[in-house]
Amino acid sequence: MDSSTKRAAALGRQVRHIEKQLIVQRELADRLSLLRLLIFGIGGLASLAALAVSGVGLFFLISVPTLVGFGFAVRAHRRARHRSARLTIWRRIKLAQVARIDLYWEHIPAPPDVAPIPDHPFEIDLDITGTRSVHHLLDTAASAEGSARLKRWLLNTRPDRQTILDRQALVGELIPLPLFRDKLTLSARLSAHNLTDQWNGSKLLTWLNSKESAPIPQSLLMALCLLAAGNILSGLINLLTPIPPILRAILFAAYALLYIVHLKDIRDLFEDALMLQDALRSLGGVFQHLETYRYGNHSRLAELCAPFRDSQNRPSAQLRRVSGIVAAASLQGNMIVWLLLNALLPWDMLVAYRLTRAKGELQSLLPGWLEVWHELEALSSLANFAYLNPEQVFPEVTDSAPLFIGQQLGHPLIRREQKVCNDFTLDTLGEVIIITGSNMAGKSSFLRTLGVNLCLAYAGTTIDGRRLQTPLFRLFTCIKVADSVTEGFSYFYAEVRRLKALLMALEKMDDLPLFYLIDEIFRGTNNRERLIGSRSYIRALVGKRGTGIISTHDLELVRLADEMSLIHNYHFREDVVDGQMVFDYRLRPGPSPTTNALKIMALEGLPIETTE
Repeated sequence: MDSSTKRAAALGRQVRHIEKQLIVQRELADRLSLLRLLIFGIGGLASLAALAVSGVGLFFLISVPTLVGFGFAVRAHRRARHRSARLTIWRRIKLAQVARIDLYWEHIPAPPDVAPIPDHPFEIDLDITGTRSVHHLLDTAASAEGSARLKRWLLNTRPDRQTILDRQALVGELIPLPLFRDKLTLSARLSAHNLTDQWNGSKLLTWLNSKESAPIPQSLLMALCLLAAGNILSGLINLLTPIPPILRAILFAAYALLYIVHLKDIRDLFEDALMLQDALRSLGGVFQHLETYRYGNHSRLAELCAPFRDSQNRPSAQLRRVSGIVAAASLQGNMIVWLLLNALLPWDMLVAYRLTRAKGELQSLLPGWLEVWHELEALSSLANFAYLNPEQVFPEVTDSAPLFIGQQLGHPLIRREQKVCNDFTLDTLGEVIIITGSNMAGKSSFLRTLGVNLCLAYAGTTIDGRRLQTPLFRLFTCIKVADSVTEGFSYFYAEVRRLKALLMALEKMDDLPLFYLIDEIFRGTNNRERLIGSRSYIRALVGKRGTGIISTHDLELVRLADEMSLIHNYHFREDVVDGQMVFDYRLRPGPSPTTNALKIMALEGLPIETTE
């Protein structure tokens, strides 16, 4: 049993344990719901009967314990439901992890439905995005921004070595912290309106920035406070020595007029304060987790999360501040108290002033908090991928020769029981590898294996293999070429355009060399023109600032290796066993000795002409 299988088995045991706890909590919630109903019904009827028979004394004697008991039952019921919701999400997280190991796509949360980037050099060809893609497999983010950030990392066309090394170090610290990563996801899911919804922090920032409140001038606040103090002082003095009513009326009228004129500036005070509190509370679970976690000797993780550990500006302190403002603003709901209080003090103006300052602080702090959270979510996705596949290793991103060394490289989107891994080495820039082989022998999968592992390496996570040493490349592929009905492109023309773009990228003056992957070159035309075009194109690639692999059915192309020392041949082969095609998907040096198109046609009963 390999390490991934053992991890899947351990996660399966966790799922079964969670399911048992979930059954207990759901049964408890049902019993507490019934208890609430019984306490309310029986206690209510008993209280009314006591009031009718014995009067107020017995009514209070029964109703007070009833209300207290009902309150405790309600609180216990809410706790049981909350624990049930936590366990439900926890179970989904663990089930998704098992599904990521075994590639059960139905149990892996679907990625956001976003159109591919037009003319991206490898996004579509390597299945980086979309359903059943690399991004789908890796993405554990609960926020839309964390998911989008992971996608950008996987699609990066200009990798940077220091960025890769920094990410590898952070991912390395996160790999042995599955509880930290899972609780981060759990906290976000619990706060979402729907357990499967993704957070959209940009909407929160947009709301916060669009709700710009005109700052309350300090001069106005001071004038109102002085007038209010004058009113209170005149009232106190009037108790001892009568003051002419006209003077007191003028003083109060000045206060009231100044207040009423500026009251329109704070008409949405309570609504804004409440929305601000809700926004902070909705992310409170995530922020509290990052505030209170003991980072120990995980220095890089602690440094990343430093904004949550600032004693003055941590989210919990801001939430307490906003909650106080909401409590003060909520007096607007009691008209009598509100009128009396504002008649004595410029209460709403003082609250609005505090709210404006709190919003200003949040406008500067919240982007930083969200930035850390989104970064952590993308890093956690990379770490989770490595955690679920313990046999995988971090790549060595170097500038030294040999150019590319891959040992036992496999494709992460192929199930373990079907996966065949291969070794592969490239020694020199300008080198071109031609891979021949039969249909279904594994040529296309091998090209994608190389490309996907480079994407994983440059994103900062582990690769599907035992070793990968590589310098930095710009990656370009021509694998899944498609015609376009709307733009009037034939398949062949679309392929020609793609290969031209590849050649232009190769000839472009750039610090990074090109790594290209071409599947079935010029498959969209006839044999004669395909052979002429392929020879010319391959010759144009040789010796340039790049290296790559080309797969083809045209065995005549293997002769180019006799003409040019930088061209090398590899192949995949097949056998016919008991009337069935058998493939071992092993890469071997040299040109393919066999083809299987006629064999496949014959095995399926199609007529085949024989020639002597």
